[in-house]
Amino acid sequence: MHGTVCFRYSVCSQLSSLFLLGFNRTVTLDSRLLTCFPLNGVSNFVDMASSVSAQANPAPVAALQRGIVKMVLSGCAIIVRGQPRGGPPPERQINLSNIRTGALARRAPQSQPDQKDTPDEPYAFQAREFLRKMLIGKEVCFTVEVKTALGREYGMVYLGRDTTGENIAESLVNEGLATVRREGIRGNNPDQARLCDLEDQAKASKKGMWTEGGGTNTVRDLKYIIENPRNFVDSMHQKPVNAVIEHVRDGSVVRALLLPDYYLVTVMLSGVKCPTFKREADGTESPEPFAAEAKFFTESRLLQRDVQIILESCPNQVILGTVLHPNGNITELLLKEGFARCVDWSMAVYTQGAEKLRAGEKSAKERKVRIWKDYVAPTANMDQKDRQFVAKEKNKDKDKRFRPIYDIPYMFEAREFMRKKIIGKKVNVTVDYIRAATSSSETSTIPAFAERTCATVTIGGINIAEALVSKGFATVIRYRQDDDQRSSHYDELLAAEARAIKNGKGLHSKKEVPIHRVADISGETQKAKQFLPFLQRAGRSEAVVEYVFSGSRLKLYMPKETCLITFLLAGIECPRGSRNMPGGMQVAEPFSDEAMAFTKELVLQREVEVEVESMDKAGNFIGWLHIEGVNLSVALVENALSKVHFTAERSSYYKTLVSGEEASRLRKDKIWANYEEKKVEEVVHVMEEKERTANYRAVYVTEITDTMHFYTQDVETGTQLENLMETMRAEIAAQPPVEGSYAARRGDYCIANFSADGEWYRARVEKVQSPAKVHVFYIDYGNREIVPSTRLAVIPPAFSTRTLAAQATEYTFAYIQVPQDEDARADVVDSLVRDIQNTQCLLNVEHSGVTCPHVTLQFADSKDDVGLSLVKEGMVMVDVRKEKHLQKMVGKWPPRRNSKSEMKVMFTFSFLMTLSGHYGQNRCVLCTSASIGPNELALELRKGYADMCQTFSGHSDFVRAKT
Repeated sequence: MHGTVCFRYSVCSQLSSLFLLGFNRTVTLDSRLLTCFPLNGVSNFVDMASSVSAQANPAPVAALQRGIVKMVLSGCAIIVRGQPRGGPPPERQINLSNIRTGALARRAPQSQPDQKDTPDEPYAFQAREFLRKMLIGKEVCFTVEVKTALGREYGMVYLGRDTTGENIAESLVNEGLATVRREGIRGNNPDQARLCDLEDQAKASKKGMWTEGGGTNTVRDLKYIIENPRNFVDSMHQKPVNAVIEHVRDGSVVRALLLPDYYLVTVMLSGVKCPTFKREADGTESPEPFAAEAKFFTESRLLQRDVQIILESCPNQVILGTVLHPNGNITELLLKEGFARCVDWSMAVYTQGAEKLRAGEKSAKERKVRIWKDYVAPTANMDQKDRQFVAKEKNKDKDKRFRPIYDIPYMFEAREFMRKKIIGKKVNVTVDYIRAATSSSETSTIPAFAERTCATVTIGGINIAEALVSKGFATVIRYRQDDDQRSSHYDELLAAEARAIKNGKGLHSKKEVPIHRVADISGETQKAKQFLPFLQRAGRSEAVVEYVFSGSRLKLYMPKETCLITFLLAGIECPRGSRNMPGGMQVAEPFSDEAMAFTKELVLQREVEVEVESMDKAGNFIGWLHIEGVNLSVALVENALSKVHFTAERSSYYKTLVSGEEASRLRKDKIWANYEEKKVEEVVHVMEEKERTANYRAVYVTEITDTMHFYTQDVETGTQLENLMETMRAEIAAQPPVEGSYAARRGDYCIANFSADGEWYRARVEKVQSPAKVHVFYIDYGNREIVPSTRLAVIPPAFSTRTLAAQATEYTFAYIQVPQDEDARADVVDSLVRDIQNTQCLLNVEHSGVTCPHVTLQFADSKDDVGLSLVKEGMVMVDVRKEKHLQKMVGKWPPRRNSKSEMKVMFTFSFLMTLSGHYGQNRCVLCTSASIGPNELALELRKGYADMCQTFSGHSDFVRAKT
């Protein structure tokens, strides 16, 4: 039955076993849990005074109450609980009266890095251990003597069902593990007087804290963080480690104190997962069904018990292990009682035999207990109405090319889901079976298939097949009853399909099938000519590599333009593969297969960026392809799989291509293996003069560095970044990362908690100086910070750079020289920060640079050039370019005036010269003993008058004092 009982002091005498609890709380009873808590038959809290409740006007005495010790908080505080009746029982904290013990160690809040951890006080841990070993799981009786205004209860606790048992406070004092609070002692109280006598005896015997030396050797060296969890787990060699369970987060996650080295580690049980407590946006926790019961099941058996733990693995900084208690294996018990389910991603590391876990889960399913109460065994039988039907084949449109990926409903969505989920990532593959090859014949309707290896593919514990079925992008194959060649997770697949059908997902939706109108302009010269100007003006465009024909020939899908194009890499000449020609089969050139394999490995089905420059006669587009900052043409040349084509001379990538080719040629690698230098006549190539291209786009300036470089975000993708940040932070709030579990490594992408606002942002680790000093670069904003590793965490896969590329792009100003003087450069940076930081501007790329592109920047409102404004103010000098098309731009700018810092030096020098009467005599400002020439004077003037005096007059100390 189900019901609700309120535990209050005012409950009638018939419910005396409940009213003694004194809890103002409501507990929901579930009679089905009564069979799963074999806790040695201990009864609920019972009021011993209830036997005399019928007497008139009873004397006011402290009621004797009973409970089971759940946890020992310290040497003088325990938590007792009642017997479970339909759910986790109520609890209360009892503090021992008249005694005091040392305080246990406390970890400083991670949100306050300036605070330090608090260590144990001497004998504090020994007092806690004394009570833990004596009381945990035992029945005690107690009286509450004092209850403070804040609700704290103080009383006497006895081991057993009545006061004849051992007095806990007296035992602690007798062992020298507690001191007596003598300030509250009353002479007429025999119990308090006995405590004083016991303390005097302990002092005389020099027990516990009364021994000589102060007990410094009793303070633990607690280790809260493990620098390299994977190495730590490997060093244990899967041998049992003695431990004490300090906390139970949920049924399958515990916090353990490893002995004897006092490591505090969080351990997730291998092979299983219990219902959990989900954290809501407002900070509250909402339990999944049976989460509280599963937690109590583990707590009542393991909390503060002496156990052994086998540390088995550490994937993604999460320690997996098995907890062994003398009475059994908690992992297998959780499965048998229906409090947990098997999870395959961690079952492989379970050292006690995965078949035991499967058997336990199967038993719970068959009995339909707890989480399996609504379990229905899946069936592979089809309905009779679905076995036979009348069909008619439609005539195919001969003029239309059939493209399965776009024309078959939901195939494109399925492909995109898998591509974004697993392409280029490491996955776990478990081979389920091998399907034998089939051969077709004239009398057989079965098509011919080669031998196929059928496997379960998982990533991050997620079964890709199950995810596809759940979203309605795939259906489950029905097998014959005697066909055992099926997925090892066949039941999960059927359950996922049932959910998709119920929710109307994908193929099971009643909505209209999505139509993908994709224009295939591969080889369509006229269509290609129409698209060419648009793609050229677009600059860098997003694309997905659909197919790789050769090392330099690809087929791309352009999402924004919804078209398919054939794309040729510009600037290189790649070895050609074999192909059919009118005169016969053309033999493949050396290393053509290697070049194609290299390109496939790097870009196939990846999201890339392309710059279209031109097209050939066949309607193929020619340009540059970039993936994560790598130019594919350059990569092929540097890996000796391609040569530089003469057409690259007009490109900004020409120097990089030539240097890469030169290095490969010197190594004599691959296509250059048999290369020999030949003397060739010098040929002067007449380069066509091109005009400067002005293609300004809106950007948002986010950061300006001390070297006058700056970072921007494209306004066009700003909404995507905002949505990603909002979703990411919501997910982190729902499932906060385990603090200290992330081990930072240089070059890793992660998420970092920014100190200025306490929010999480995407970042890249640039340097690991120590665990407390990790240098990170915020990839979406361009700023840098040094943070402790505790404020870093693994970036969720859904928010990696695969989903949205890093939004902060580095640039520097074109046509201007960066001041070498630090003060002058600082003035320029300050001016830029005031004028353009955190504002929207217009940006145009003028030419490439060594570290980043050189650009011009305009104010969004006035369209005035930012660099030109700096020149007019005399803060920077103009950088004259040799290129003719850039010289036209520079020629429009005015000559540079003296900078503010130089004018200050010139004014000060002239002023001092006038005061000293030596103006025009080329003498030192402070003396007449040294003369300098006009050229030297001009040179020193540029350095500053203080350095000049130091060099020529030897009055450096005096000059510094005056300046």
